[in-house]
Amino acid sequence: MSTLAASSLFNVHGRIVLVTGGGSGIGKMIAAGFVKNGATVYIAARKESQLKEAVQDLNKLGGGGKAHYIVANVGFPYAGQSKAGCDALIAEFKKRETKLHVLVNNSGISWGAPFDNVPEEKGWDNVFAVNVKSIFYMTAGLTDYLTKGATADDPGRVINISSTDSVVPHSENLLSGDGNGTWSYQPSKAAVNHLTTVLAVKLGPSQVTVNAILPGFFPSKMTAFGLKAAGEEILAMGQPTGRLGKTEDMAGVALFLASSAAAHVTGAQIIVDGGGRFTRQGIAAQVKL
Repeated sequence: MSTLAASSLFNVHGRIVLVTGGGSGIGKMIAAGFVKNGATVYIAARKESQLKEAVQDLNKLGGGGKAHYIVANVGFPYAGQSKAGCDALIAEFKKRETKLHVLVNNSGISWGAPFDNVPEEKGWDNVFAVNVKSIFYMTAGLTDYLTKGATADDPGRVINISSTDSVVPHSENLLSGDGNGTWSYQPSKAAVNHLTTVLAVKLGPSQVTVNAILPGFFPSKMTAFGLKAAGEEILAMGQPTGRLGKTEDMAGVALFLASSAAAHVTGAQIIVDGGGRFTRQGIAAQVKL
């Protein structure tokens, strides 16, 4: 039973991986896990300077993997044209590779505003364009690559990055800032969860699994403002583990979902928050309504 050895069961060496929003935060954490374990990883984001720095960091990790970057914007230039941004990224990736083993749909944005003054385009349309529409268009546009050589024992993999905010209904909290709420972010991430199951049903017969990771509080560009202002309160009140998430936490789950260990797992929504969702009510109660 050599396939039960961890070296075989969790092996991702030689895999080709594309991570949207991979220049920082959770996307970079996931990319690091794959590079360190021998995969060829493409990270995509808007800012080339950030991507260059991230690729340099990733390629210093060792482990036999290699990182590359593609400048792309899955919400660019306007919310109504996010498909064009996805198509451009897909076309550029297909110039470089002939197949894809793992697609990580990580790109995401949020918008904080008072309840009675949420801008429609930036506050709603663009949030849903990046957080939800891009997942659909990226997955649909790369299905032909994900199915190449895919089998029941070695399927193609799609990993969608959702959030515990998809299951915790508190738009006003310490991360959103005093007087503001992230009114569109929570429902957009709930949509990611359901889209994950819809895509799992659609792509299952084609030997592609689709799963979601729901992170809690991890350091990233999106959480930087809130953690700087209220990080100590969050740790004291909202984290049973007493710490934020770190690279190993996120990379470990992503590696599992991309490995033989998860070949029979699809439509799953895996929460990675150190139990923080159980105490988020206390964090929300601290917000001045």
